[in-house]
Amino acid sequence: MSEQNNNRTKWLHLRLKPEEYTKLQKGFKKTTCRKLSEYARKILLGKPVVATYRNQSLDDFMSEMMQLRGELNSIGNNVNQAVKKLHTLHQISEFRSWIITYELEKEILSNKVEEIKNRINKIADQWLQ
Repeated sequence: MSEQNNNRTKWLHLRLKPEEYTKLQKGFKKTTCRKLSEYARKILLGKPVVATYRNQSLDDFMSEMMQLRGELNSIGNNVNQAVKKLHTLHQISEFRSWIITYELEKEILSNKVEEIKNRINKIADQWLQ
């Protein structure tokens, strides 16, 4: 059996006026296509294009959740860096008890952040289907 090569190897270069490009972008944003090239290919080849069935408020919500996930990752990194810095202060006895307490609180925070990230991922997976 011979295997077919399904890779796209041919390029189509196309120039548009700004108004035409804007119209193309507006049409693309109303569909479920993930990339403009996918949308353009379907239009050019006469294939059916599925119009958006997503809720705009859900799209906005998911956009904010993705941003929040990034911020949570940054916060987690900052906390870890602070703890590493504090571990260098072991010679000062007052910091030892604070570090132990802080470690427990950090663990609770980490668990909650991970729970939030998992929920965001589940919502994102449902949203992207």
